[in-house]
Amino acid sequence: MNDILIKNGMVIDGKKTPMFKADISIKNGKIASIKAGLRGQAATVIDAAGLYVAPGFIDITNHSDTHWTIFSVPSQESLLRQGITTILGGVCGSSLAPLVASEHIASIQKWTDTKSVNVNWLTLGEFFKELRRHSLGVNFAALVGHGTLRRDILGDSVRPPDRDELGRMKFLLAGALRDGARGISFGLAFSHGRPAGDEELTQLSQVAADAHAFVSLHLRDEGKGLLPSLTEAIRIVRSSGVSLEIAHLKALGREAWGDFPKALQLIRRAREEGLAIDIDVFPYTKTGSLLYALLPPWARDGGKKRILERLGDLQQRRLLLDHLQRATLHYDHIIIASAAREKSIVGKSLAAIASRMGIDPTEVLIEILINNELGVTIFGETIQESDMITLMKEPYAMISSDGYGLDGESALSGDIAHPRSFGATARFLGTYVREQEIVSWEEAISKLSGAPAEKIGLTDRGILEARAAADLVVFDPATIRDNATFENPFQYPSGIAWVLVNGEIAVEKGTYTGKQPGRILEKE
Repeated sequence: MNDILIKNGMVIDGKKTPMFKADISIKNGKIASIKAGLRGQAATVIDAAGLYVAPGFIDITNHSDTHWTIFSVPSQESLLRQGITTILGGVCGSSLAPLVASEHIASIQKWTDTKSVNVNWLTLGEFFKELRRHSLGVNFAALVGHGTLRRDILGDSVRPPDRDELGRMKFLLAGALRDGARGISFGLAFSHGRPAGDEELTQLSQVAADAHAFVSLHLRDEGKGLLPSLTEAIRIVRSSGVSLEIAHLKALGREAWGDFPKALQLIRRAREEGLAIDIDVFPYTKTGSLLYALLPPWARDGGKKRILERLGDLQQRRLLLDHLQRATLHYDHIIIASAAREKSIVGKSLAAIASRMGIDPTEVLIEILINNELGVTIFGETIQESDMITLMKEPYAMISSDGYGLDGESALSGDIAHPRSFGATARFLGTYVREQEIVSWEEAISKLSGAPAEKIGLTDRGILEARAAADLVVFDPATIRDNATFENPFQYPSGIAWVLVNGEIAVEKGTYTGKQPGRILEKE
């Protein structure tokens, strides 16, 4: 007898096959059969008439680990309720392992209060062992953060590693890859990624390539330095032969919008050359980022302590104020999303805060950073929608949330989440696929499932076929839509009826069941 039988649904298998009507039987956490008119009994029968049945979505750029919600919100309900069944952590240069010493977990301090974090692991294998002691709503795979490796070996030093130090970084990476990491991530815009040059990046990428793993890369500059940053990424791939994923590609700000066509041309030509380069995109024109990222590059180097020292130094502060005043930032469009200490400023623009205080917005920016010890995130309207749509149409583009798992009670924290943590996939499918028809349903589902599975190396997920893991989402194509907004992000999407993880029902008729059947997906 089958455990679950899904009947009468339109199957979209994640492989761009034209959708077809069929039944799906599930037994022991696996898909047993996909066939029209399946017979036999099942403990649970799901009638999917009028609905689409797809592989569970795979979030290739996710921050649940570095935001610590993989422990604090183990249900990951906001991801499950939008059909996400597998997440990839360790992205954008930060991971929770490997650690040479437990205090090196401070690499994630920009997202969470590390003082409250209890770390009882050093290696990635030990981290996976600890994570298995906790239930988890979604499956979890991990990359190694380059910034984490740098902090392990170089501390907060702002310089290239010497030969011995680079050798030790490569040793740590190789060990983590043996422990099951899927590759390495670079966050070249952040303080622990910025000092890295071609030799360091290429040699670490070569270690990943030799292990048949891949690189995820947050570009050094997504603004007016977009083109040289893309050229750097392509150069690394060409030198190392590694498979590359450019995380949340975008052109930030008006100065970069004009370079967008040239950026696409660079990627297309690199792919025509045979380089394995893919991208992911989140379907929003507002970014969620760090307030301190608005500081000039020289002011962001060296880690938290050194940044705060610069902000408090009168001479360097004058230089910072001069830079910010010349940067022509739109302070009325920069909204505080979270603050470590000053919850009263959350939801307000820098312009509004400055007006209330009667001082210049540049002064406010620096004061907020000091008062919250850099722990401030922001929303900014900096992406042109036409560019975003063009990217989503590209055949090598995948859809990610760039968010993290939360639940409805997260609103009690006083901070505002980016709505992508609750509605990214539903927004893509409802707004851009159903309403604007930018791609077919088959292409769209591949961008959410089969394509990221292939990039990560998940051979039995992201597709619907016999013997594949039974991660599935059943949704109504006529009603699927996101409900999360920037004003009220803590709202689940509509139209997603059922979500199965490893053959267990996590969402039933649009309601979370409380089950947490997620697994750790190490690379073998």
